[in-house]
Amino acid sequence: MERRVAIVGAGISGLLACKYVLEKGFRPVIFEAESEIGGLWNHTVETTKLQTAKQLYQFSDFPWPSSVKEDFPSANQVFEYVKSYATQFDLLRHIKFSSKVTGIDYQGASDEEIEAWDLWGGNGEAFGLGGKWNVTVLDLNSGSTEVYQVDFAILCLGRFSGVPNIPEFPTTKGPQVFQGNVIHSMDYSLMDNTTAIEFVKGKHVTVVGFQKSGLDIAAECAKANGVDRPCTVLYRNVHWYVTDYLPWGVSLGFLYLNRFSELLVHKPGEGLFLSIVATLLTPVRWAFSKFAESYYRSKIPMKKYGMIPEHNFFEQIVSCQLSTLPNNFYNKVEEGSIILKKSKSFSFCKDGLMVDEDDAPLKSDIIIFATGYKGDQKIKNIFTSPAFQDRAIGSPTTTVPLYRIFREYFESIHIGDEVPMACTLP
Repeated sequence: MERRVAIVGAGISGLLACKYVLEKGFRPVIFEAESEIGGLWNHTVETTKLQTAKQLYQFSDFPWPSSVKEDFPSANQVFEYVKSYATQFDLLRHIKFSSKVTGIDYQGASDEEIEAWDLWGGNGEAFGLGGKWNVTVLDLNSGSTEVYQVDFAILCLGRFSGVPNIPEFPTTKGPQVFQGNVIHSMDYSLMDNTTAIEFVKGKHVTVVGFQKSGLDIAAECAKANGVDRPCTVLYRNVHWYVTDYLPWGVSLGFLYLNRFSELLVHKPGEGLFLSIVATLLTPVRWAFSKFAESYYRSKIPMKKYGMIPEHNFFEQIVSCQLSTLPNNFYNKVEEGSIILKKSKSFSFCKDGLMVDEDDAPLKSDIIIFATGYKGDQKIKNIFTSPAFQDRAIGSPTTTVPLYRIFREYFESIHIGDEVPMACTLP
């Protein structure tokens, strides 16, 4: 019997899932809320570039075109590459665009039965006890709702979209008392380039947050307004950033992106042997960090602006929070079109923000929160059952390599075999 598979999201993970589902002889349908494929690459800040060398960010069966010469392609180049992949493997015909999944429900067992399961699907078999998934889909064009019944559901929602992470404030000190505009970086990235520039042009902009989105948005605001109306970046913690990935001519991939580097890290559930190895390699971790830090401190005026982190470079890169500085970022700091301001706390007032113990407000016309997303909440919200909501996101202290679940399941099955009821891709 031909199995029907629902895939939520037509970003890179969703397209990959669709291709491999087809290769296994199943019948996929991708539900994409947007009118275009690409996920995040469909909506990015104009100055955004790939932060991973293209050689490490490509489909194994579809290399980058020779026309892309840059090692770190622009967002538009990445988007075109992803579109070419979908066209090459004829994936577009399996996508329902402007189709937002509003709920996923499992039919075949009660929540109480599911909670009592010790094995996947109740008995350890791929399709468990023969249940089905009911996927409720809202057509964003017509407003109509339809329920699709499938054998297998793959969530390719992504962590960096959908549910913005915005700090909470007391009623009298929140955005409602501010007379200007308050948006999230998600809203800014949804604007086309012309609209985004017009939005910030001639305005005093304060960006809250100092990771990749905050860096890129601050750079765009500085470019639009110069020193006349500098962009203020409000940040709590200092991070390591890179200008390139070749410290002293040695690739960061050689230091950190290989099999040996995996031995440097203590991992959840590691055995005694790996724990001993990681401990014995502590001096190597220290040496790698100091090597990279010495280079980036020589390239970036971190000391001058009090931007040297307390943690080492190794901790930054293994946390997957290493960001690339936009071109000439610190030149803009030097000229005064970007102002860096450290803050432990802040609140809103009529004219802007009250920062820490400052007597006067930080006057602003626009506040942009570049404070990330609630990726776990996004996954949880898509399930209607509390039992699946809890199981989908797991414990806050648990790390689950979800991409391996998908890969291992589909590498182990053959056409006609049963496959797992559901899995999630980051």
